[in-house]
Order: sequence, then C-alpha cells, then structure tokens
Amino acid sequence: MTKEELALEVIDRLKKEYPDAGCTLDYDQAWKLLVSVRLAAQCTDARVNVVVEDLYAKYPDVASLAAAEPEEIEAIVRPCGLGKSKARDISACMRILHEQYNDNIPTTFEELLKLPGVGRKSANLIMGDVFGKPAIVTDTHCIRLTNRIGLVDGIKDPKKVEMALWKIIPPEEGSDFCHRLVCHGREVCTARTKPYCDKCCLEDICQKNI
Repeated sequence: MTKEELALEVIDRLKKEYPDAGCTLDYDQAWKLLVSVRLAAQCTDARVNVVVEDLYAKYPDVASLAAAEPEEIEAIVRPCGLGKSKARDISACMRILHEQYNDNIPTTFEELLKLPGVGRKSANLIMGDVFGKPAIVTDTHCIRLTNRIGLVDGIKDPKKVEMALWKIIPPEEGSDFCHRLVCHGREVCTARTKPYCDKCCLEDICQKNI
C-alpha cells in the first residue's frame, strides 16, 4: 500500500468513526477563533473555552479588545498559561485588525501569518474552519498520529509534517482529517498512556510506530 493509498483509507475510516468532528474551540465570530487559537498554545481547548467567556464579557468586540492594555488582558487569560506573551500578542493582533482590516480578519494565509502570535498551525486552522479553504493543521495529535500510522516517516517538525501531508492528502479533506486526528488522538491513540490499539479502527493498517 502506497502512502497515498494509506492516506485515503485512513481518511475513509476516520470519517466513519468521527462523522461530526470539528474544531473544539468555541467561537461565533472569526476574530474570536484567532484569540482562542493563541490562548490554546500549551493549554487545553476546554480551559480556553471557559476563560474566553470572561474575556468577551468585558471586551465583546475587536474595537474594545484593541483598546485594552495588555496587562488588562493578561489578568483574565492568565489561567491559560504564558499569560504575558499571549496577552501581548492578542493586544497587538486586535489593534492591527481594528486599524487595518476594519475589525475583520485577513482572508489570505500570507496575511494571517503576519499577525502577532499567528503561526502556520493557527493560520491553517483559520483558513480551513473560517474560510473553508484547503488546510492541514499540524498540532501535536496530527504529528504523533501521522508518524505512528506511517503517513510520515519520523518527522517531528510541524512544517515538514505539513509539507509531507500535502503530497498525500486530498486538499479538500485536509481540514476535517486533522480534526478527526484530534478526536482519535484524545480517545484512542493517546499520548500519555499506552494507545488503545485493541479498539482502534486503524489497527490492521497502522504501522504502530509507537
């Protein structure tokens, strides 16, 4: 089985296993996803979803958040860890959105990458979830599982994993595929315990590089 064939089989099986998989960060406006993605670094999505409730209660739109001092933002987002740097990035990012994008977010990958605190993973998530564009989000689950399954070979660098996956994952499948890897990585192919291979839908085709 080639890597392309393996990829298609994995995509098909994960679709059946997790038909409704999607982003686990709560948001109802694109700029809020931008904020949550920054807060999610080294923090769980569940905690982020709780913390942003207080943040948006005080700063309900881009303009108000752009006007806030980083210290004010930090006081609220501190439970997510790395509070100072995250607050600084969010403040700078919202000011750019307010001053340059009329309180909206950029619509291109390249423009998103120029925003403070936005890397390839975050930009891909936004391109896929907000704009419905081809995207591959190489978070820790994606990197761990694609190596274990054998879709990539011992690659740990996020950008290199992304580039390798672009070669074998159909563009229209990338975003949902990565969401399903998150579900599978949390429930079955876990990081902190031994993977539950006995109940894995990929057990017979996985290379088990554990």
